[in-house]
Amino acid sequence: MGGVSAPTVSFTQRLHDNQHLAREETGDEQPAFPLFCLLSTEMNDAVAMEATRRRTQHHANGKASEQGEQPAQWGRAWEVDWFSLSSVIGLLCFAPFIVFYFVMACDQYQCSVSQPLLELYQGETTLLSIWARAPTFTWSAAKIYAIWVAFQVFLYMCVPDVTHKFIPGYVGGVQDGARTPAGLINKYEVNGLQCWLITHALWYANAQYFHWFSPTIIFDNWIPLMWCANILGYAVSSFAFIKAYLFPTNAEDCKFTGNVFYNYMMGIEFNPRIGKWFDFKLFFNGRPGIIAWTLINLSYMAKQQELYGHVTNSMILVNVLQAIYVLDFFWNEAWYLKTIDICHDHFGWYLGWGDCVWLPYLYTLQGLYLVYQPVQLSNAHALAVLLLGLVGYYIFRSANHQKDLFRRTDGSCSIWGRKPAYIECSYRSTDGGVHRSKLMTSGFWGVARHLNYTGDLMGSLAYCAACGFGHILPYFYIVYMTILLVHRCVRDEHRCSSKYGKDWKRYTDAVPYRLIPSVF
Repeated sequence: MGGVSAPTVSFTQRLHDNQHLAREETGDEQPAFPLFCLLSTEMNDAVAMEATRRRTQHHANGKASEQGEQPAQWGRAWEVDWFSLSSVIGLLCFAPFIVFYFVMACDQYQCSVSQPLLELYQGETTLLSIWARAPTFTWSAAKIYAIWVAFQVFLYMCVPDVTHKFIPGYVGGVQDGARTPAGLINKYEVNGLQCWLITHALWYANAQYFHWFSPTIIFDNWIPLMWCANILGYAVSSFAFIKAYLFPTNAEDCKFTGNVFYNYMMGIEFNPRIGKWFDFKLFFNGRPGIIAWTLINLSYMAKQQELYGHVTNSMILVNVLQAIYVLDFFWNEAWYLKTIDICHDHFGWYLGWGDCVWLPYLYTLQGLYLVYQPVQLSNAHALAVLLLGLVGYYIFRSANHQKDLFRRTDGSCSIWGRKPAYIECSYRSTDGGVHRSKLMTSGFWGVARHLNYTGDLMGSLAYCAACGFGHILPYFYIVYMTILLVHRCVRDEHRCSSKYGKDWKRYTDAVPYRLIPSVF
């Protein structure tokens, strides 16, 4: 598609046209990893919708279309406005320093996010002095990081999945992905759970028996490793960018906007690969950051034990609750092949760098905070956090399961012991065809239109609440998630309203609340 200027139908629209199931149009995907990606996706979708609107107006020559307003489409933009371009350049230049700021605040200011700003304002310190006090790149950290990434590449490429043969209910091994815009169906080796198990088994064996390295090795090299992660993030993004021009995996699945910065950030190739099996998207989304997430937390736990002689219940809670979330991701990795990251996003900086840096450094702030500020919760507080996290996870997973079951059976299933209710609706695709869809109004989807997001937010709040209320830094995650997911609800519902018209009004009348019943 490179260089094509004519408007195209987005892949998500094609998927809906083929499946006639539209539940996913309400933005009810599992939040992509990393959720930094959502920030770029919000901007990308807004640009795409605006570009679609402009093309529609141009095509109609200022007159209303005979078929009514064209539905907003979910897809990569062909045109980039100046606001979006400024945002892209700003993120490319300053996102690494946002990550650095939070980590530096823990390292130099005992996790106070306001103290550095206050000292800068009062002239008590300078940016150069803060920078000079921070650990720099080291070759020992580079060696650690290179071994880590190489080991994950080895597990991903050279160890075919066998866990699906003896773990009941787990779907692994070679699986088909969704159809790409060019009509291809890629095959994937789904072995993330196996890679996680092998990695953590070796970590445990080292800590208990071999003692090849200290369990605190990640924490002890945390900031030098951050520079290594940034180098990899920018390197893989630049490689994918150049590859798209010189030797794309599939030229028909490339998308060029004509703006080099936007192409670099949002990506050009849909599924860049090296050889038959090394898929950039699946590897960097599912490795090495997410597998590292739980190892990073274990390293924090080991450091807390080393410094204080014990591990606090708050640290245990953070490790357990976040491990549940990570394991859920790998247990459902085959399902993940049908989510936004794989089905919609092209591979660019926001996936490449985000998975290498944003996810492992900002999603683990709670554990990092508890190394510097150990918190021993009361039994009541700890129990409340645990229940909040587990109930949130139950809602999140159960809601997604109900949606998936409804999709797969086209509504011929049982939800909460009865046949699900739904609203029949129709929509017109860009080729003029009329299609029918079903919007479920039973189970969790009858309680609120995005209750899986509500469960996700409950889990996110539990991670943060485990840290007590002494500092704001560990609460970055819940603030970030809330802004992104609420905005995503509003954005997706606007698109659905344009697509389904009066049928969407019938649906919102039947399920009036977005996230919290009787509130919002």
